[in-house]
Amino acid sequence: MKLPILSGNKLVNIVISFGFIHARTTGSHNVLKHPDGRMKIRPVHSGENIGPGLLNKIIKRDLKMSS
Repeated sequence: MKLPILSGNKLVNIVISFGFIHARTTGSHNVLKHPDGRMKIRPVHSGENIGPGLLNKIIKRDLKMSS
């Protein structure tokens, strides 16, 4: 499956839809927490997209889905 090209902001919104909440922003990184204790840090750099390797890792490890 070919992964879409996503900006950091779009990715954060998708991760939030999986139950994570925005805890804080530190510099250009958003810290997201899940009620089960998982905490993830996502880059949100203006004008840059999330690379396919990082996106694949987020899908498999963080969201526990298969790509």
